[in-house]
Amino acid sequence: MKREEIVAAAESYWDANRDAIVADIAKLVEIPSTEDLAAAAPGAPYGPGPAQALAKALEIAEGMGFSATNCEGHVGFADLPGDTETQIGIIGHMDVVPAGPGWTFEPFQVTEKDGFLMGRGCLDDKGPSMVALHAVKCLEGLNVARPYTVRFIFGANEETSMADVTYYRERYADPAFLFTPDADFPVCYGEKGGFDGRITSPTIIDPVILEFDGGGATNAVPGSATALVRGDIDALPQADRLTIAGLGDGLVRITAEGVTAHAAWPERGMSAIKLIVDYLLENGLCNQQEREFLELDQKLVSATDGSGVGIATADEYFGPLTVVGGTIHIDNCHLIQTMDSRFPTSITADEIIAAMTKLTDAIGGTFENTLLMEPFLVKPDDKEIQVLQDAFQFVTGDTEHKPFTIGGGTYAREFAKGASFGVNMPWIENPQWVGGEHGPDEGVSEELLKTSFVIYVLALAELQALDLS
Repeated sequence: MKREEIVAAAESYWDANRDAIVADIAKLVEIPSTEDLAAAAPGAPYGPGPAQALAKALEIAEGMGFSATNCEGHVGFADLPGDTETQIGIIGHMDVVPAGPGWTFEPFQVTEKDGFLMGRGCLDDKGPSMVALHAVKCLEGLNVARPYTVRFIFGANEETSMADVTYYRERYADPAFLFTPDADFPVCYGEKGGFDGRITSPTIIDPVILEFDGGGATNAVPGSATALVRGDIDALPQADRLTIAGLGDGLVRITAEGVTAHAAWPERGMSAIKLIVDYLLENGLCNQQEREFLELDQKLVSATDGSGVGIATADEYFGPLTVVGGTIHIDNCHLIQTMDSRFPTSITADEIIAAMTKLTDAIGGTFENTLLMEPFLVKPDDKEIQVLQDAFQFVTGDTEHKPFTIGGGTYAREFAKGASFGVNMPWIENPQWVGGEHGPDEGVSEELLKTSFVIYVLALAELQALDLS
């Protein structure tokens, strides 16, 4: 079939099956599939919600005629057989983050409004997954050669630890190539390395800083922080974005309001920890041990490119390293600061550890690497990446947007060769009442889903034409 014929067939499939696709999305959105390890059980290792959503997705796949397998609630898959056992893979996830506050729509049902589908998971990742699954069904009806089996993998633990993929890869071979509909178009071919660490001060003797709490997650610029210190409120100036309040008995509460941002894009945020660290140092609200720790911390939180702590670097694929100081607290007379770095191929984890350890050794503290993910890269000129990019361009007519890399992490990095491929087009502006993934009023344009569906059908057909041996 010609490309134009494949696109026309995909559009006809969507028009004929639109209501069924939306209904399949709704069946999954109705399940609050957030991780609940306290309720984990055999067959439900991440809690009842993810297990129920996984079972429902496999039920939908079986209803479409695919052979489906549930792997003890960790993960599942459905196959469209090809002429060989070599696989083209698609992976989506059935778990979601909690609804959280601020919704004006019911989070766990699909609401249709003005061409949008609203509900938790409509964008991340139940909606895209059902669109991609129907693309596989559409492929089955096309008059195109299928030398490769298409395996759709349904994950149940993407939003937390991706233990589902670990379980899967211990038991099954990787597809020859795989994509996940859980990011942006046109195509992401690489993801920075992920490095988390913990800076711990020596035991603080006779502290001035009695409490210091900031941030809610290691992998985010902290939007709020607070400290309780010994000080003279009458001698302390007010400062922008800080609230300085005397509590009596020589105690002062300092509260900072920053701007939170994901660690993949730290330039969008303003660190509340930095605001307090700067103020404590400027006003002498620390003893010598605390000053040494705060001066180190200031180096970390003041430069998101890592230059403050000597790890700034960049490469041709990922651009510059980024770093944030996500959380701070005091535990048993130790100040503890966490860090999150997204690093390119021009530096190693060992070099980051060496640079940070040199700084903590100088103050009698310690540094610990708490998470490590090596950079993931498929070269942008690889044939599989080019097929995805060409499919996007042919369907949309968009030649402006090019393959890219990200600082975040998707399922793609967990496999030998993969990419993240839609459905979001961040350059398209949604109405103000439509929220994004992980936020209130999560929603997705039905037109975007239809366009993504057509792109996926064309990409799957043309991946079948490649030599994947």
